Amino acid sequence: MAGVTRIDVMLATTCKHHSAGMVHTEGSKRFNRGSTAVSAALAAKIKKETPMAPSNATSNDADIARRFDLRHLDASFHADPYPVYHALRTHEPVKRMPDGSLFLTRYRDVQAVYRDPKTFSSDKKVEFAPKYGATPLFEHHTTSLVFNDPPLHTRVRKLIAGALTARAIAAMEDGLVRLVDGLLDRAAGRGEIDLIGDFAAAIPVEVIGNLLDVPHDEREPLRDWSLAILGALEPSLTPAQHERGNRAVTEFVAYLKDLVARRRAAPGDPQHDVLTRLIQGEQGEGGGEQLSEVELLQNCIFILNAGHETTTNLIGNGLVTLSVWTEERDALLREPALIESAVEECLRFESSNQLGNRMTMIDTEIGGVPVAAGTPVTLCIGAANRDPEQFAQPDRFDIRRAPNRHLAFGFGIHQCAGLSLARLEARIAIGRFVRRFPAYRISGEPTRGGRVRFRGYAAVPCAVE
Repeated sequence: MAGVTRIDVMLATTCKHHSAGMVHTEGSKRFNRGSTAVSAALAAKIKKETPMAPSNATSNDADIARRFDLRHLDASFHADPYPVYHALRTHEPVKRMPDGSLFLTRYRDVQAVYRDPKTFSSDKKVEFAPKYGATPLFEHHTTSLVFNDPPLHTRVRKLIAGALTARAIAAMEDGLVRLVDGLLDRAAGRGEIDLIGDFAAAIPVEVIGNLLDVPHDEREPLRDWSLAILGALEPSLTPAQHERGNRAVTEFVAYLKDLVARRRAAPGDPQHDVLTRLIQGEQGEGGGEQLSEVELLQNCIFILNAGHETTTNLIGNGLVTLSVWTEERDALLREPALIESAVEECLRFESSNQLGNRMTMIDTEIGGVPVAAGTPVTLCIGAANRDPEQFAQPDRFDIRRAPNRHLAFGFGIHQCAGLSLARLEARIAIGRFVRRFPAYRISGEPTRGGRVRFRGYAAVPCAVE
């Protein structure tokens, strides 16, 4: 089993005896300070009792691979999917799902699909039509950058990339440091915090809000909208999830129409304000081609969403992982310069985005398996990033790992446009948190986000005194 993910199982058992004072509420899953801190000895016990993934497949692995269905998963998968990924890589690396789609778990197969965007399309209109119907969710997810092929993908990506140059991102660093230090100051005064709500999630919402110049007093609903819309990308949805997602898109679009009208009347600096840049179109390239109103609004939603949950998960997953792999945390404290490679290992070890999707445009083959045109393909990034063919001791968290060519940001023309910004946020957030609170520890039962596609926590009680 994978190292850190056993914290979900072990703490779920152990902390029930320690956290009688914890109070969860709908949405934020907050907790009070009456929870008893989980000792460092417990963290050590969690790691000690966490074996590495077995090097030899067992007969049970074959059965796990045979029975795997992405649309029917139990809670244990959300806690720790890596044994299942191991079984699939070993026995059915190109797994045919009951619905006819394919599920890929080997690094080389996932990367091969990323390398060939002509054969493997990102356009989701055909796949999403039966899932969403004629709804706001369908319009959003089939118009946004990530689920489109060129030329729309190219036009939008150019506009976004122009505001995310190396120079522009470097200029954000001082503001990020001030933001993170302010959050750390507040945490120090409390002694116990929610690592997600009070820290990890508070960073990207401000960063992306600044990028689009969303007024500070209007940012409060952004996180809930984002969670509802991205939650609707899960492989299997309930009617309530559909309803929440559609309502979130409707409310988000209504808000953005008003914001766009205000920005048209008083434009910002397109070198720094992505919203103004999207409104005006890229001057001097592509004939200054502008986006349609629908493209503009839906890609503003995409930018706010894409820069939010995945970065929250990166920071949260990274800090939880370091709290368990204490020798790696100690190494980072001794050598702060390791923060860059530590962030890369966090991205690989607990990838924020576990799944990607493509559709075959022609008859082809994947890993020697014939695949017909029109076949949906799920790329399991989380499994590829634990593939022993690519990574030595893949279930070990090693902040000195090199090389570390993980696929957490994708690969090829659809590689995450904001990867440099996400890395900067994580380096500052994780690095400064660890230095400020070198002995921080998980002090109660963490609550998983309950997602298959986006892996992270909804709440993590953390002692920082």
